Amino acid sequence: MLKVLFIDSVHPLIKEELSSMGFQCDYFPGYGRKELEAVVAGYEGIIIRSRIILDKAFLDQAPGLKFIGRVGSGMENIDVEYAKSRGVACLNSPEGNRDAVGEHALGMLLNLVNHINRADRQIRQGKWIREGNRGTEIMGKVIGIIGYGNTGGAFAKKLKGFEAEVIACDKYKTGFSDACVKEVSIDELQERCDIASFHVPLTAETWFMADEHFFSGFRMNIILINTSRGQVVKTSALVSCLKSGKITAAALDVLEYEDASFEDIKMDMPADLEFLLNAENVLLTPHIAGWTVESNIKLARALVEKIKAVLY
Repeated sequence: MLKVLFIDSVHPLIKEELSSMGFQCDYFPGYGRKELEAVVAGYEGIIIRSRIILDKAFLDQAPGLKFIGRVGSGMENIDVEYAKSRGVACLNSPEGNRDAVGEHALGMLLNLVNHINRADRQIRQGKWIREGNRGTEIMGKVIGIIGYGNTGGAFAKKLKGFEAEVIACDKYKTGFSDACVKEVSIDELQERCDIASFHVPLTAETWFMADEHFFSGFRMNIILINTSRGQVVKTSALVSCLKSGKITAAALDVLEYEDASFEDIKMDMPADLEFLLNAENVLLTPHIAGWTVESNIKLARALVEKIKAVLY
């Protein structure tokens, strides 16, 4: 019987489906990295989200490994190149939560431009402020999407009814213009957009891609949305631009200060994080853009189908 090691808690559908395919599915919730390294040699498959890093040292303990299934999109916690060099299939399921991320990005944008959180807090404090909370419409704005994969495309579709102009750039994808989006270069995006939204994976190339130089390339002051990875945006540069007005508001579902598992944040309170926590024009959520009831099931189902395709 083939065996699969579950490193993270996931939707039970995955275990049910793999068990029906004849796999023995094991999950040891109390095990840390060392304990997992000690047992992984007996497994042909690994199911993971982001709790530990599957680097070369870990993978070398699993000589019989046939596949790694990442429940979600980002693969930065897996040494994919090394795994593939050993014939290990590396699978993920970005289709499963793309709509959740698109909806969340849209919700954060609507919240920011209409000052919803701020107005709510003020009313609870006994303040009824109308002029100070005058909003801005999405209609007529130019919204730039940086990275046009699963979540970037989903965000564009969600924006279709708002009568904004949606443009997008993707270094590794071309020919994707359609009724929802117009493909442009990064230079044109920076020249024209009012709102910029990040939808890129975290790689060596995208680590802190949004730095001082990047933000200086925007002709207009912008609203920034980041639902990708925290380390895509350099926080010190973001704070500097918020202070100068180059970035008029920011919606951040992810932060540079998250730990590798995304389950917590390093709250040693650097000055830049403290600024974000106290800024009224910054909206924060704890890496939950793709974290819906529906996406939980869709992520699992998409991954199971890919495992079946690889093995059968």
